[in-house]
Amino acid sequence: MSDYFGKETFKLGFGLMRLPKLPDGTNDAKAVSEMVDRFIEAGGTYFDTAVVYDDGDSERVTKDALVDRHPRESYTLCTKINTWMIESRQASAQEQFNISLKRTGAGYFDYYLLHAIQRSNYRQYEEYGLWDFVKEQKAKGLIKYYGFSFHADPALLEELLTAHPDVDFIQLQINYADWNNPGVASRECYEIARRHGVSITVMEPVKGGGLANPPEGVKRIFDEANPDMSYASWAIRYAASLDGVITVLSGMSDMAQMTDNLSYMKHFQPLSDAEQEVIRRAQEELKKDNSIKCTACHYCTQGCPKGIAIPEIFAVRNDELRKASWDNGAQAYAIATQGKGKAADCIGCGQCENACPQHLPVVRLLKDCVI
Repeated sequence: MSDYFGKETFKLGFGLMRLPKLPDGTNDAKAVSEMVDRFIEAGGTYFDTAVVYDDGDSERVTKDALVDRHPRESYTLCTKINTWMIESRQASAQEQFNISLKRTGAGYFDYYLLHAIQRSNYRQYEEYGLWDFVKEQKAKGLIKYYGFSFHADPALLEELLTAHPDVDFIQLQINYADWNNPGVASRECYEIARRHGVSITVMEPVKGGGLANPPEGVKRIFDEANPDMSYASWAIRYAASLDGVITVLSGMSDMAQMTDNLSYMKHFQPLSDAEQEVIRRAQEELKKDNSIKCTACHYCTQGCPKGIAIPEIFAVRNDELRKASWDNGAQAYAIATQGKGKAADCIGCGQCENACPQHLPVVRLLKDCVI
């Protein structure tokens, strides 16, 4: 199937966000290089990073593992611009763009996104002139295609696509768990994008890794249907089977995940009618799950005045919901929050809720997690 841009695109994209780490917390360039090589050898071309991922280390490792080691025409690269750095006076739009060019050494970007548009920030993209800025870079040949990544309601998506009909593509959170989730509205947003004739790159197809290890009831459904397929494969193939999808991003953290993803995406086959029925059963089973739907993107922690380890706290809470431990999670909680803010430190400022792509009631949930 040809995408919006008139050429075949490998249906799996490499999201450079949840990469293997060294002991000091930086990305392991050697391990990433091996994964990049494996991805390109299999036919992969699409790489996705951002100026704020890993405090810039994602873009730096992109240079070390990809740009410096492979011909520029052999891959496509996407990065992003956002309002956070402008708000904090860290960098203007031009400075952000120059930072990304310098860090990656890519020379130009095949794809460029206005990053993480939500109800809480969408007006700032207009106020700061970012729509016009990216169009100027495209006119200069420094961007081939521009668009935006979106984490808000269908009505705002309709408004934005009507106001900016020249966007080349958009990035949406699409997975079978969120397809009919009113907090994410994957289906409605997807349908609006297609009505506007806009192609899509998919983020969070495995919902931050949650669908790679789904609830036991969902596992049983997939195991009965095909015990040889990984749980992640069902999620990624579900998103990739949708019409108008350019590629599905997977934030792969090790070679094992890369190997698994390539095993079914190198020669991608859309889900059959029978497999779609399996997905529908899994969706029904998921309605019984009461875990916190956090994807551990850490957007919430970047401006937290108390430095609370929100995703880690939620992960401990979810583990307890699945299988209670002897100490009600106290030891795991202590490890997860060592040197960081605790749930009890929350002052209810709401910064986290404004930043959360999943639109979680973070303040209320933290109160439930106090130990």
